[in-house]
Formats: sequence, structure tokens, C-alpha cells
Amino acid sequence: MALTPQQVEQMCKGRTPEQKKVIQYFNPKGGCLSSGVPDQEFEAILGKALTGTDWRKKALDKIGLDESEVREIEPVRFEGYVFDGNVFVKRGKDGVWRSSAYQLTWLFFSSTQVYVWQNTFNLNEGGKKERTEEYFYKDITNFSAQSDTEEKETLASGGCMGSPKVVREQVHTNRFQLTVPGEKLFCSMQQNEYTEKSIQGMKAKLREKKNA
Repeated sequence: MALTPQQVEQMCKGRTPEQKKVIQYFNPKGGCLSSGVPDQEFEAILGKALTGTDWRKKALDKIGLDESEVREIEPVRFEGYVFDGNVFVKRGKDGVWRSSAYQLTWLFFSSTQVYVWQNTFNLNEGGKKERTEEYFYKDITNFSAQSDTEEKETLASGGCMGSPKVVREQVHTNRFQLTVPGEKLFCSMQQNEYTEKSIQGMKAKLREKKNA
């Protein structure tokens, strides 16, 4: 979504200085005299939201487990921007697509079950959405990675003489998917060597459990 200057002003009312900067990052005023919020400053705001908390321990506490109970394989962490739903989206000057929502997911593996803790941060309003799930290996049909394309509204520069223009662009996203009959759990993730190896390890464990 994209906002008019009037809507930005209205949304910023009552927000913290950091939340205002997030809103302004995705909704710049434009023009030669407006440099906007730089990518690095937005990344610093995100970094502050993610640091200072032992998320692995918090996830275990929320699930109600001890580390010794989930040692079947090493816990897996997925994280990344969320692009589906009603979120702000922008491609930075560095070419990286970002959104106003960021998701952190931990998966833990016992001898019989997979436990999931997920937290989605809404950086423009300070809200967080937590969820916990648990699945028996026997019920899981697949672990997979998938790439999607989301069409989102974003603001393109209007140049020195004009305001930013609303355009629709294709945003490529990566997600992890856990599938059980009648349900799919999605986790935002960054595609890299760690996530590829983690998913392969999860698939190998699932095959082992299915064949036991």
C-alpha cells in the first residue's frame, strides 16, 4: 500500500520517532530537497527490534519445552520480510526489497514432533503477532522452499518537480512451507546456504521418521 502526504501525517500521530521513520521510509515526500529516510537507517531500526532478546530461549519458553527435549536435530531459524497482506513495500537504493513487517521463526525437533514458534513484527506500529504450533512427524507430508511473486503498490520517484507516483511492481519472495493435510504453515526466509542446508536436513529427518 502507499499513502498520500496527508495520510502519512495522520498515521504518524501518536507514533514513536522510530515508527514515524519507518512510515516515512516507505512513503517519502519526494522532491529535490527531501532526502528521505536512508536504507541504512531503516536497517538500524529493524536491527534494534531484533537485538537484545534471546529469541531461541523465548521460543522454547513460549512452547514450554526444555532444550534437552528437542535435540533430534539442530533447531532451525528462518527470518525475512513479509510481503503478503496489508504492508508497506519498497525497493531500496541498494536494490533490496523491504517491507514494514518482518518475521522470525524457530523450529525445534523432538523424537516425535516438530515445534514452531513464530513472531511477526509490524515495524510501523510496534505490534507483534506470536504463534506456536506443533506437528507430529507422521502427519507432516512435506518440508519445502518456494518462491512467489507478489504484486504490490510502491512509490516511484517523481523527480525534482513532482511527488512520488504510486506504481504496482512484482516483488519476488522466498518462503519455507510445512505441509500437513488441510494446512500449510509459511515462514518468511532468506534464501542462502544456511536455509538450503537446514531444509535438506529437515527433509532427511522426515524421511527417517516416515521409514522407521
